[in-house]
Amino acid sequence: MMNDVKLYLALPVLKEFANLPALVESLNQQTERNFHLVACVNHYEHWRKQAEFEETISDNEKSLDYLSYVDAFSVTIIDHASPGKGWSPKKGGVGWARKVAMDVVEQHAHAGDIIISMDADTYYPPNYLAAIKATLLENSRAVGLAVPYYHRLAGNDTDRLILRYELYMRHYALNMLRIRNPYAYTAVGSAMAFPVWAYRKAGGMTPVKSGEDFYFMQKLVKIGKLINWSETVAYPSPRFSNRVVFGTGPALIKGSTGDWSSYPIYSRELFDSVEVTYQSFTLLYHEEIPTPMDGFLFSCFKTRELWSPLRKNYRSAENFIKACSNKVDGLRILQFLRQGQASLKTTDARVLASSYPALLQSVLNDEQLQHLNSGGLEILSVKELSLIRDGLFLQENSVKRELYLNSL
Repeated sequence: MMNDVKLYLALPVLKEFANLPALVESLNQQTERNFHLVACVNHYEHWRKQAEFEETISDNEKSLDYLSYVDAFSVTIIDHASPGKGWSPKKGGVGWARKVAMDVVEQHAHAGDIIISMDADTYYPPNYLAAIKATLLENSRAVGLAVPYYHRLAGNDTDRLILRYELYMRHYALNMLRIRNPYAYTAVGSAMAFPVWAYRKAGGMTPVKSGEDFYFMQKLVKIGKLINWSETVAYPSPRFSNRVVFGTGPALIKGSTGDWSSYPIYSRELFDSVEVTYQSFTLLYHEEIPTPMDGFLFSCFKTRELWSPLRKNYRSAENFIKACSNKVDGLRILQFLRQGQASLKTTDARVLASSYPALLQSVLNDEQLQHLNSGGLEILSVKELSLIRDGLFLQENSVKRELYLNSL
């Protein structure tokens, strides 16, 4: 029964005391009430000996106290912040916090219950939990859901940076959707959900120091169908953070120096190469043929014998194709795109202008378009960047919705 399915909200908490009241309020406003919050308040134990972390430790202590008084809904607090309970140097960070919270859920929940990954600085509209529950119940065999997201603007210097970062993310997603790639998902730790049975089947979350959300979603894609649309949106806030090596926070820090080399607007032709490579998997089951990604893959795997071992191990074409997709996964695609982009003589502005001419013409005049092509994205105002972001957001959600409805 639908009402029997319980939602477990997995929340990592590190210096989030200022954000917790708004999060609790947004959860109080949810139309779906059958949920349980599992919060992992955490920091490294050795931080207690370093003066620079005094504020963080004090903040976490306030969070522990605040969460202990929440009574509008049920809460489980996992304490990795009190004296003697902090992380060891080799075990810690947001990846561990998410994993520990989700593992606690997995140990107590039913297979059909749902884990929802959240962040304290994100706004969740009243229909958020209900929409996720309805989507996953409507698609009972789906292994997970990448929820649509939309970064809120802060009205300060971070706005330009988060908008630029979203252009990167949405352009990537739109092109992966265009080529119908199975790894066409955007991994945002504050906006993903999956049934408990899928979490178990995937072997749980791997607690890497960065990108734990990306790597776990990739694991899900390899075991089943991942949905990337639902009738709701998560609204993360932009903030500088060096807690992880890559992701939104580090992107903003790097971008603030003018360096967007790690987050380029990838050329369309590179995605076309990925598409042709994936289309080649069927023929590769029968014979060796070249693919546009060969050079990269030979170098990446340090062998030219990429496909023959898979032919020996997988006797059916269907299993062979799946094995190829698992080998050339989301991480390899990103690496290929980044390597390929570095060798192209183009700019982010030119790629954006050529990819979305109608959208840019609706936002910019002819003179601005000319300056954009000859200059860079830096010439755009926050308002113009915001309008472009909004256009890509609407386009991305429209494509995702259409694909979703066609899959039912």
